[in-house]
Amino acid sequence: MAQLARSAQSARAGGTGTLDGAKPHRYTTVSWVTAAFMTLFHLGAIWALFNFTWSGVAVFCVTYYLAIPLGIGMSYHRLLTHRSYKTPKLIEYCLTICATLALEGGPLFWVSTHRRHHQHSDSDHDPHTPRHGAFWAHMGWILFGDGHHNNVDITSRYVPDLAKDRFHVWLSKYHWVPLTTLGVILLALGGWNWVLWGVFLRTTVGLHATWLVNSATHLWGRRRFETRDDSRNNWWVALLTFGEGWHNNHHAHPTSAAHGLAWYELDITYLQIRALEKLGLAGDVRVARVNSADESGDIAA
Repeated sequence: MAQLARSAQSARAGGTGTLDGAKPHRYTTVSWVTAAFMTLFHLGAIWALFNFTWSGVAVFCVTYYLAIPLGIGMSYHRLLTHRSYKTPKLIEYCLTICATLALEGGPLFWVSTHRRHHQHSDSDHDPHTPRHGAFWAHMGWILFGDGHHNNVDITSRYVPDLAKDRFHVWLSKYHWVPLTTLGVILLALGGWNWVLWGVFLRTTVGLHATWLVNSATHLWGRRRFETRDDSRNNWWVALLTFGEGWHNNHHAHPTSAAHGLAWYELDITYLQIRALEKLGLAGDVRVARVNSADESGDIAA
């Protein structure tokens, strides 16, 4: 009866973010380096809000665009993790450098984590399962989980394809270099105001936007497809992440370059992929074709 009551409560809440199956000692080991940097960046983000300038806002927008839709969405997620399209190596490497600006680790770490997420979605083996609590799914797994940001020996087990690429291996070890370089450039061009808005605030907002895909889109939203996990389509997360919030669509068709599968599901990241295709810089773009009658579908290239 108690189990049924917990399940009913989860259903009313719109998701399954319960503590059932959670590791009892998951918060005992702190990743102090990660925690220190997270604290530093959040403090810098607050400082930025007290140093408002329109030029700072412009820098925020440009760098957010580089890091999230170009970097995380197009590179780490849809290109490197799921190979939903192909592009020349030069384009792939440029997009991957943009992704490191998000401070979410190097390509081997990010891709291995996400592939494990799909393999074990919402189970105890999912690195950021919401069933261990909403906070765990959002950022607890980063602060208290097993952090392997620079350990290419461990992450390469899950990404043998990327482990063969010397550029991706190098960038995984030194993923902090592009962001540090960006900070130096912004300091030289616009002073500390640009650093606060283009590095600290922008990175902090981008981190939480991406983490919302791990937490919110497995807790709240609509389910078009009956997947084996708790993924949901969440429109406001999709807006923050340029299309990553159509998460139930994605879990139903993970290799589809398009996550928005209806005319009203805006997916800017996919539109960018199509733009590259029109320019001859992307090919073999895989897109799910959904049967509106039964919500089933297949993948077409």
